[in-house]
Amino acid sequence: MRSPEPRFAYIASVIAEPSRARMLALLLGGEARSAGELARAVSITPQTASTHLAQLLDAGLVKLRAQGRHRYFTLADADVAHLLEALSLVVERDDVRSRWDTPAYKPLKYARSCYCHLAGELGVRQRDALLAQRVLVHGADGALTLSQDAAKWLRNARFGDDAIASLQRDATKKRFVYSCMDWSERREHLAGVFATRLLTHFVEMGWLRKDKTGRALATTPPGVRALSMLFG
Repeated sequence: MRSPEPRFAYIASVIAEPSRARMLALLLGGEARSAGELARAVSITPQTASTHLAQLLDAGLVKLRAQGRHRYFTLADADVAHLLEALSLVVERDDVRSRWDTPAYKPLKYARSCYCHLAGELGVRQRDALLAQRVLVHGADGALTLSQDAAKWLRNARFGDDAIASLQRDATKKRFVYSCMDWSERREHLAGVFATRLLTHFVEMGWLRKDKTGRALATTPPGVRALSMLFG
């Protein structure tokens, strides 16, 4: 009897369609998007976008959130985000330094959101700094966790006492923070709950500004000062 096709063959075929691939790339930024926004972003009709989104939902690659009469789409979970980042690593294993020097790629290389956490050069710097300053340490099981001295760094980052206490409680949970291979840098940045909270905080503080049409993140003048102090 013929063995069944591997499940990833179907998932790969869903991702392979150019319009669906561009939708997924946009959602990789972590922002919820309406069907209309996704249709405009990839230059297709709303009807075609709805068909593509139905296929992405059926494949378990995106999820739908209804808010009143509005419907918003996000990636299904962090596993899908990691899949898309891993595919990016595989397809760009050639020497792509000249590509990253182009105006279109430079902002993404410097800083971008990867499913709600910081990636790119700045994301790698963040991980290196938090390990070097021992804000993050490896626990008995080898997993990363907050150190006993992490509260001092978090206060310097302007986290309030309640937020710090919440992070310290969450630090005991599985996959609170872990390393994720960076698409452009070929080095690791941080992922997980802690990394998401950091990026959200940096945006709320006005240190990083999101691109409304893509994943790139821009550092504001106050952000340059604050993040330089925090990351060294």
